[in-house]
Formats: sequence, structure tokens, C-alpha cells
Amino acid sequence: MKEKEIECISVFDMLKIGVGPSSSHTLGPWRAGRRFIKKLKEEQLFDSVDRLHIDLYGSLSLTGKGHATDVAVMMGLLGTDPQTCAIDAIPTTIENIKTTKEIAFNGEHVIPFDPSESIKFNREFLPFHPNGITFKAYIGTQIIEETFYSIGGGFVVQEERKRSELKTHQFQCFPRPVELATDLLAYCKNENKSISEIVFENELYLNTEEEINERLKQIWDVMLDSMYTGCHTEGTLPGGLNVRRRAYDSHQKLQKGISYTDKYEWIEAIRGTEVRFREILKWVSCFALAVNEVNASLGRVVTAPTNGSAGVIPAVMMYYMVIENHDANFEDIRKFLLVAGEIGSLFKKGATISAAMGGCQAEIGVSSAMAAGALTELMGGTPEQVLMAAEIAMEHHLGLTCDPIGGLVQIPCIERNAMGAIKAINACEMALDTDAANAKVPLDKVIETMWQTAQDMNTKYKETSEGGLAINVGMADC
Repeated sequence: MKEKEIECISVFDMLKIGVGPSSSHTLGPWRAGRRFIKKLKEEQLFDSVDRLHIDLYGSLSLTGKGHATDVAVMMGLLGTDPQTCAIDAIPTTIENIKTTKEIAFNGEHVIPFDPSESIKFNREFLPFHPNGITFKAYIGTQIIEETFYSIGGGFVVQEERKRSELKTHQFQCFPRPVELATDLLAYCKNENKSISEIVFENELYLNTEEEINERLKQIWDVMLDSMYTGCHTEGTLPGGLNVRRRAYDSHQKLQKGISYTDKYEWIEAIRGTEVRFREILKWVSCFALAVNEVNASLGRVVTAPTNGSAGVIPAVMMYYMVIENHDANFEDIRKFLLVAGEIGSLFKKGATISAAMGGCQAEIGVSSAMAAGALTELMGGTPEQVLMAAEIAMEHHLGLTCDPIGGLVQIPCIERNAMGAIKAINACEMALDTDAANAKVPLDKVIETMWQTAQDMNTKYKETSEGGLAINVGMADC
């Protein structure tokens, strides 16, 4: 009998450093552009390219302008790295391309490129996935064509993904392969280990302990930086909705004038503020709003599991550090991110993390479940309670639609991060107060239900801006 193949998804696949505002509509197309360059170079065709054309399909087209998909495509074709590129230089770089009508392909080969003609927004959907993008390179009369699908969370593939049959990584690469939550729980029981310990030992199969720790530190540093930046930046978000940044105003009221000089001293300053229930709610919301305001302004965030839901996990981790445990250190951060990443991978394998496939339940719902489970382990919960917390958080996001006004990751997306973070904390507390043996809904069942709900959901509620708030509240109303 053929051994069942299980998709190998690392924590670092689920938590990626990138540029906002969208993992599927910005980070994915950006990475696809870089992959197209790689393919051309492998086939020794790159130097001969004299013209480029890009077709965006489905959701990438319908909400592409608001998600800066065209900007991302150009940044990818320039060969820039979304993890390290200079964020402040992006507007000038794009304006230069528009003005000169030329692009430095991979930064080394200047060719004609007029964005208004070379990037086409096609309303029709390709049959395989709502987020399709086709790159065409012209060499004389020869056309080299490659189609990619941005399937959520910055993942880019070139094949159809139906449920979880598509395998984007090598199979059985972990010594403890996990497809279902019950698989993960069985390892914990059999080896008497926590979920973070099982996940860490799997990660050791791909990287050394030093490499894992360094990468997790980088991820947390970007998360912390996005919270700090968002809380200290005022003004209006770009895009035309005239959305005022709220994290700055909220932070000004909460912080109460305690001095600090950097983001690390900032943590200590927050620890010295009031911790009444209202202040806790406001702080958590402030952290989440801050991240997604940075995301909405083409800033650097961590895809967790998507850019649109990037604020939930850092907000909940920050809650633990400044409210629950003032002695929290990197070991706590490591456990939190390992558990969160693993829970996210369960949803990616069994359902989707793409709003274009499943609505916002696939983004905010998944991120809330990830944060709830991770917080539960830090709070001393058993593996059973960790999975129960993740289930509770998702159960109460089922059916959540994706209907961004103007195709921008602003309304209702930014506020939803705050709500998702609060729900995650509440789900954690409910799980900690419950004997998991009495749970009626297993995590695997809620993942299966989420996928069924995604399939039943009308397309207009899947990141197309053709339903819900996106049509009832227009740009003119803002």
C-alpha cells in the first residue's frame, strides 16, 4: 500500500516577513515576479527578453489596485526582496518606472515597460484559483509564458489547489508528520511533550537550533517594530478612503507620558501603566490596529498567516508580555510562534488561508485560532486545551466574509484584527477553564466545517469588493 503523503509546512512558511497590504495580492505577486525571473535565468533566456506583459485575473484584478498588486508585480520584476527592500523607496521607484516607461528587469536589464499597458487587469477568473497571474516575456516573435496562483499567506504555486491535495513542499520531510490536529495530539501524548516541543523538534529537521532561534527573533522584531511604528505614526492612510490612523491617538491616551527611547524600553513603559479591564482591551486593540495601519500603508509586517490578519498574533503576544507575565522572554516568544505556526498549518492543509477562497474566516479566523492556541500554551494549558482554544476562536469566526471597501485592506480589515485578538484571548481563557475531555467540537471538525463554509460562500464575499460593505459603503461615502 502506498504511504499517505502529508504536506510539510514549516513555521517559517506560515510566518513570513514581507510588505503590506496583502499577502495574497501583494506579497504573492511580488514573489511570483521573482520566480519568473528565476525560471528565465534557468532556461538561459533572461538576457534576451525585450518586452514583458502581465495579466492579473479574478480577485487579483478586482481588488488589485487597492491591494497594490501592480506595485508588487513591478517590485518583483525589479528583483527586490520584500524582506529587506527599503520601504520608503518604493513610491519613488514606481514613479520612476511610470515616468521613464522602462524597468530594470532584475535590476540588471533595462527594457521598455509602461505599467498602464504592460499590466492588464482582467475581471475573469482562471479555473484553478481566484488569484491568477500570468507573466509573458517576449524574445522577438517568441513568447515565454508562466502562470502562477497566489493561494494565500504569500504562498505561490503553479498548479491547482483543491482542498489540500496540492503539495507545495516535499512530502514526509518531518520526522513527526502532521496532517490533522489528532496527529499532533497523539505525538504529545505518546512522547509526553508540549505542542511547542513537538513542533521545535520537527523544525530541527530543516534548520539548526541557532538558525531557528535567529529567524524567530527576526520575526518577533518585525512584529514589535510594526506595533511600535504604528503607535507612533499619525495621519491618514493612503488609498482614498481618508482613514485616520487610530493607533496613534489611542496610544497617546493609554501611555500617559511615561518616557522611553526605543521599542524595547517601550515594553517596560507599558508594563507600568494601568491594567484595569478597559485599559487591557484598549491596549490589545491598539497593538492590533497599529500593525495593520502599518500594513495598509505598504509597510513591513509579518504574514501571520496573512498580511490582512497580521495584527492578531503580535497583539496577543504583546498582551502576554505586558499584562500577564512581565518576566516573559525569548523562550516564551519562541513557544508562542511555534504553536501559532503549527495551528496555522493545520488550517492551510485542511482548508485555506486565502480570503479569495474562503472569505475573512480564512484570515482573521485562522489568525485568531493561531493566537488563541499559542497563548493557551504560555498560560499553562495542556495540548488538549491548546487545540480547544484554537477551535473556539475559529468556531466564532465561521462564515466571516471578505468585503473590503474600495479593495483596500482598511475597512473593515483593520478593526477586525482588534476583534480577532480579543476573541483569541477570550477563547484561551474559556479553554483554560474547561476540561478538554468535555469538548464537543474537535479542532479537525471546525477546520472541515470552515472549508465547507468556504465552498458554499458566494464569490462576491471572497475578496472581490462586489458584495457587503464594499458596495453598501462607497468611496464617496468616505
